[in-house]
Amino acid sequence: MFKTNEGSVDRIVRVALGLAVLSLAFVGPQSPLGYLGIVPIVTLLIGWCPLYTVLGINTCGVKTAK
Repeated sequence: MFKTNEGSVDRIVRVALGLAVLSLAFVGPQSPLGYLGIVPIVTLLIGWCPLYTVLGINTCGVKTAK
């Protein structure tokens, strides 16, 4: 369905960032904005980032046919 556009380093950063932001919903300020941490976790799981597609970024390192 979607072409993978996230590399392994990008995925590691996404899981760390996603969990850090998501933790703000439960500890610290306990803000509902912490649930935005779900977005990088979901994109990590599917391997596709819609923003990367719009900007033409591909960090997966696999050459795609044009």
